[in-house]
Amino acid sequence: MRAIQIERFGGPEVLAEAEVPEPTPTAGKVLIDVTAAGINYVDTHRVADDYLSDQELPFIPGQEVVGKLEDGSRVVSLVRGGGYAERALGPLDLTFAVPDEITDMQALALMLQGATAWHLLRTSGHMKAGETVVVFAAAGGVGSIAVQLARAWRAGRVIAVASTREKRELCLSLGADAVVDSGRPDLAEALISANGGCGADVVLEMTGGDVFKAAVESLGHFGRLVHYGAASRTTAPPVEPRVLMASCTAVAGFWLMLCTRAMLQESLDDLWAMTARKEIRPLIGEIYPLGDARRAHEDLRGRSTVGKLALDPAR
Repeated sequence: MRAIQIERFGGPEVLAEAEVPEPTPTAGKVLIDVTAAGINYVDTHRVADDYLSDQELPFIPGQEVVGKLEDGSRVVSLVRGGGYAERALGPLDLTFAVPDEITDMQALALMLQGATAWHLLRTSGHMKAGETVVVFAAAGGVGSIAVQLARAWRAGRVIAVASTREKRELCLSLGADAVVDSGRPDLAEALISANGGCGADVVLEMTGGDVFKAAVESLGHFGRLVHYGAASRTTAPPVEPRVLMASCTAVAGFWLMLCTRAMLQESLDDLWAMTARKEIRPLIGEIYPLGDARRAHEDLRGRSTVGKLALDPAR
């Protein structure tokens, strides 16, 4: 079958199409005929082997797929690798039925990135109605859903952070009250200014480095920052515990792969229903032919994409 197989670690240049054996179902796994394979920023880390878990060569990237089982039923799955292919193995405990009213691409957008946004706000950020929420990378897959969820859950103010004017305008159309340029040198001050001179209650941050530092500085008293990525590939300055104590702020981390099936099902059920009621709109970005995986990663790392990206194994 056709797949994208990595023979050496590196950047987008190591992504190449190959003919590989079809996976064989084993105990606890099902074979999925892939309709679309999700592309996530974490994939760029796995290809470079600089993520939370080590990779062994050779391997097929891709953490999520949507497609059909042998009986024709539609499912979406966190496959834990192997997604960039015509067929993939989905763990039974991480494979979920897709409701009829949800399209394949909506399901793919909601599986990893939607569930992440849901748990960032609910589970780790403990967002309450009336609070100010700051969303970094707000035009991306996670960020665009987080902006809409915060608005639907009656945030007092939603501040979106994005790198271009077009992305910031998109964030406003999704429900953000204010937007801030992520490239500003006075980022913390700009965020506080966008909130009327007050610090934020919940900040969702996935860049790391100096951006993480600015995010911490933008918190108000009893504010919570949730860190869920390291897109800058740089180390953030340490956080002084006494600073957290003096401001009654908290810093948490989040990784979707530690969520139980029950946690994932709860978030997906809510996201399916909100999408069906048109309370949120999963933002679908470009769908690339399978062989264009390299271009997809170049676009993603170049920050030129918006919404949910995917590979189409039929093209």
